[in-house]
Amino acid sequence: MLNTVRVQVGFLCYNGKFFPAGDPILTADNRSFRYGDGCFETLRVYQGKVLLSDLHFERLMASLNLLHFDVPPYFSKDFFITQILDLCHKNGHTDIARVRFSVFRSEGGLYEPVNNTPNYIIQVWELNKSVLELNEVGLVLDVFPDARKSSDKFSSIKSNNCLPYVMAAMYAKQHRLNEVVLLNQYGRVADSTIANIFIVHDNTIYTPPLSEGGVCGVMRKHLLKTELPFKIEEKPLTVDDLENADEIFLTNAVQGIRWVGVFRDTSYGNATAAILHEVLFDGKL
Repeated sequence: MLNTVRVQVGFLCYNGKFFPAGDPILTADNRSFRYGDGCFETLRVYQGKVLLSDLHFERLMASLNLLHFDVPPYFSKDFFITQILDLCHKNGHTDIARVRFSVFRSEGGLYEPVNNTPNYIIQVWELNKSVLELNEVGLVLDVFPDARKSSDKFSSIKSNNCLPYVMAAMYAKQHRLNEVVLLNQYGRVADSTIANIFIVHDNTIYTPPLSEGGVCGVMRKHLLKTELPFKIEEKPLTVDDLENADEIFLTNAVQGIRWVGVFRDTSYGNATAAILHEVLFDGKL
């Protein structure tokens, strides 16, 4: 029986030029391939608009500056949005789409680079409209035991070096889990493989501060900045806090809010998550 290879169809954008998505465009000297030297944004396009574009571009620029890229003057928010929407139009995915905007340093050098110019690749995939709805069945969640996230000034970046998250996602699949929690070096909650973590306890919503090692999620930041019918606080969370919570939910920019139904031996409802979803998104975020 012949092996089959799934080839991505459509186009991608590489440094402003369109290429067939299945064509090889990088060399073995690419610094993202060699060292994970770069960062990325994942975002949602809905009805021809880049949702939460201000927060995405703000995080991208903060990451590039923290990683000492020489950002060219033309790399503006309008440029960022135009490049994304042009690719969506090229692929016919303007209604609802998932976009990945990856940035990596120019080739050259070993660990120490010789050129700090950013290069970028944009990819786009059509999304199922089910992501606009709150999940009907609660997620099954547990802790990933095999790695710890460091809590340092780079831990909040969506880094191209994603090995702990890759292994955590594999662990989740092997153990028939929907998601897993990654802990920091102190054994406290950092984040999950693709989301930030929130709990509800005594009518207050809590999420770990970024100093605990989690990624600076755009949807997380949006929740913290928005006036809501709930009190939201940042505080370090332990595994015991998860087990004793009234609710747990996860957030990211593509899937919005997803509520957790089971964590270890504890079951949860979704009353707060359902209200937040209705107030915040209403099919728009």
